[in-house]
Amino acid sequence: MTGSIAPSTLDGGPSYWTRADVGASDQWTEVLSSEVLADVGRIARSLEGRALSGLSSADLPSSGPLFDAATRWRRELERGRGFVLLRGLTVGDASADELARSFAVLGLHLGSPVSQNLRGELMTHVRDTGADPNLPSTRLYTTRAEQDFHTDGADIIGLLCRRTARAGGASRIVSSGAIVAEIQRARPELYAQLFEEFPWRYQEEGMPPIVLSRPICSAPTQGERGARLNTFFIPWYIRRSQDLEEAPRLTPLQDEAIALVEALANDPRFYIDMTFEPGDVQWLKNAAILHKRTAYEDFDEPDKKRHLLRLWLSAPDFEDGDAQLRAGVTQELSR
Repeated sequence: MTGSIAPSTLDGGPSYWTRADVGASDQWTEVLSSEVLADVGRIARSLEGRALSGLSSADLPSSGPLFDAATRWRRELERGRGFVLLRGLTVGDASADELARSFAVLGLHLGSPVSQNLRGELMTHVRDTGADPNLPSTRLYTTRAEQDFHTDGADIIGLLCRRTARAGGASRIVSSGAIVAEIQRARPELYAQLFEEFPWRYQEEGMPPIVLSRPICSAPTQGERGARLNTFFIPWYIRRSQDLEEAPRLTPLQDEAIALVEALANDPRFYIDMTFEPGDVQWLKNAAILHKRTAYEDFDEPDKKRHLLRLWLSAPDFEDGDAQLRAGVTQELSR
């Protein structure tokens, strides 16, 4: 992907929110109804024994309480605030496999699962594996360390909370559109930088580093109100590229642009916190939301340790998506 000219007018709309705009958590948390939960359980049981890689929306009913609810969630992701928090999925004594199947049922109503790493995993486990967070090959979701604001791949990112940490581990989200619009207003010279190419370093355990080149912001489509924005931001991937001789050097303006995105995202005027409970499901629109996880302290007992499941979903009808990102992590990266 190559850089592009920064659009003079951004679309704005509901996804350009601040903390004051979205209000208290009861304004954006939906407790799953008994009818929806019954539908999830029934559909999940019907899919028992089938691999996620072989499932699609064609395997789901095209009506019913879950279908109606998911249609509403999808609309909120695509044209609304860009995030949904659901509460009350049955965890109890359910096994990890049973929870994964229920989570898959929810996800398949929103999009198609794509790979999250070069091993081709469609559903990953977010938990501390003891990996060193300082190694470039470590994906930070496998550690207890803080993950500063960033995006993932695909169009929709989903998390299901199975167990919480002893302390910490809050999910913090912010509207990338609101951040970029503020930079456009206050620092137009840095706003323009966001649409230029940055070097990125991608690496997984046991593989050499790959240098990619792409902008932080792009404008996939233009509407009546302005450009629809797509933001892809993983600052440590960009900064770690500078350890490689073959990567282009970051300019002072690029460094300043990255730092300003981070500073504004961490400004309490913009972000909101979500403290997960077991059975919570978070859906984020990757193009419109930056997310962060605070550091956490875990339990000593293995069966109490923090454990989340994660899905990356492709939604090709999302106009502000990115074709490269919505494909997930593919083997093309290593070629």
